[in-house]
Amino acid sequence: MTTYRMTTQTQVRAAFFTDNPQFRRVLIHTKTGAYRVASHNEYPTDTRCAFVDYVDSLQRAGIISESLAQVVTL
Repeated sequence: MTTYRMTTQTQVRAAFFTDNPQFRRVLIHTKTGAYRVASHNEYPTDTRCAFVDYVDSLQRAGIISESLAQVVTL
């Protein structure tokens, strides 16, 4: 049985932003005056493409499973 270093989507997202400081987490200002983290479709195209490449490289290196690579979103 293969043991993967990352097993959750949260771990993959955190690793992406740690390994790629040029891509920042985007905060969205809501109507109530609060802030929330952007959903995956609210990030710029460059960030989304880099995330897909990052996930692909993790899966090819055996760090995450193929099933996690298929479902993880930014």
